[in-house]
Amino acid sequence: MATFDDFKKLDIRVGTIKEAKVFEKAKKKAYQLVIDFGEEVGIKKSSAQITDLYTVDDLIGKKILAVVNFPPRQIADFMSEVLVLGTYSKDGVVLIVPDKETENGDRLG
Repeated sequence: MATFDDFKKLDIRVGTIKEAKVFEKAKKKAYQLVIDFGEEVGIKKSSAQITDLYTVDDLIGKKILAVVNFPPRQIADFMSEVLVLGTYSKDGVVLIVPDKETENGDRLG
């Protein structure tokens, strides 16, 4: 069972998706994302399997939440640096997004 101390180890931040494109080499349908997490964390890349409910155009400028302190993960020829957070819903993955105005780099707390 996970503890609250385990949860506190996760660094979950707000970021804005700056670029999105179809990840042609991924085994499962996915997008390659470039996300701005503000000054402290910077620009990071992610591979995200969120193609069922989102188009590339839907994603540009969208604020999201992501875990920014997992080790990078090689996916095909792409290095995914952060884990974008979403829920597994019946129609596909739904992104977790802030419901009020936030700044890039704001920490979930």
